[in-house]
Amino acid sequence: MSTLKFTEDHEWVLTADDGTALIGITDYAQEQLGELVFIELPAVGDIVIKEDAVAVIESVKSASDLLMPVSGEILEVNEELDSDPGIVNEDAMGAGWFIKVRLSDESELDELMDEDKYLDGLDLD
Repeated sequence: MSTLKFTEDHEWVLTADDGTALIGITDYAQEQLGELVFIELPAVGDIVIKEDAVAVIESVKSASDLLMPVSGEILEVNEELDSDPGIVNEDAMGAGWFIKVRLSDESELDELMDEDKYLDGLDLD
């Protein structure tokens, strides 16, 4: 069974039963950034630590970092984003995923928020 968790920095983590997880930014984050024009992703095989900046997200408004919500090894990156970063604007929580990792410490997931808590914390006014 997969589990969806969120960070206060608007990243999402979708875990699978095999100890892997997809990571991306939330729909709210892409709305705040505006039209994405460039995304620099990490290399497959990189070992990353929770809270490391692992990707650069550039929009017409600004540039920001994707911070790792969990620690692990990069297994795959979404190469579609190289040629079409706008996929994130169209489907941030699906086709617009950034990286797939093998989790090194699944207990880190306990520090993340479930969807209800994440949505409660958004200032949507």
